[in-house]
Amino acid sequence: MQFSREVNEMVCIKKGPNHGPAPIPEEGKWVQAKEIKDINGLTHGIGWCAPQQGACKLTLNVKGGIIREALVETIGCSGMTHSAAMAAEILTGKTILEALNTDLVCDAINTAMRELFLQIVYGRTQSAFSDDGLPIGAGLEDLGKGLRSQVGTMYATEAKGVRYLEMAEGYITRMALDENNEVIGYEFIRLGQMLAAINGGMDANEAVKKFTGTYGRFADGVKFVNPRKE
Repeated sequence: MQFSREVNEMVCIKKGPNHGPAPIPEEGKWVQAKEIKDINGLTHGIGWCAPQQGACKLTLNVKGGIIREALVETIGCSGMTHSAAMAAEILTGKTILEALNTDLVCDAINTAMRELFLQIVYGRTQSAFSDDGLPIGAGLEDLGKGLRSQVGTMYATEAKGVRYLEMAEGYITRMALDENNEVIGYEFIRLGQMLAAINGGMDANEAVKKFTGTYGRFADGVKFVNPRKE
């Protein structure tokens, strides 16, 4: 280490009290984080790309400073889905510092990693006050049955009104309208559960019937519209 002439000529003054960093909440404990291995927690964050044509929701479960579990969900950009596949392979096994300084292929995923890093190292994780944190695999709970991201897709024009395409419940097949042509309910298919049943041997037509449901006053509809064709 080199010092300038001015520093070399200075009188040495003893440093006063040093209490270390402020403790942060981590998995039900207060921790003075001094090294990467001191960091623990599960949290979520959102990132976006420069042209803002797509977004990423990233979920990380960090134990001992190392990313043990990652859930990468993207929307709005076809190329981003392939970026997510690569990022998911890249992330696990890295320390959060390594991950912050690794190209995660897509700007939106990189931005999400930056936002999560800030949450994690400042003690703002979702599991900050959960004793021993959350187990590896907790990230899958965000997906629910069928392991599909919860996506809302709606389209509307002033001339023709609204079209519900996908909700948390599933893929929208029909919208119910009343006598004023206003939406009063919808029919949906739980795609994840349906496909799991088909893969398990259930007849496809039977599976469609079993995993089709309705919301609102669908049965009272005067008119039913296929939102993708009508």
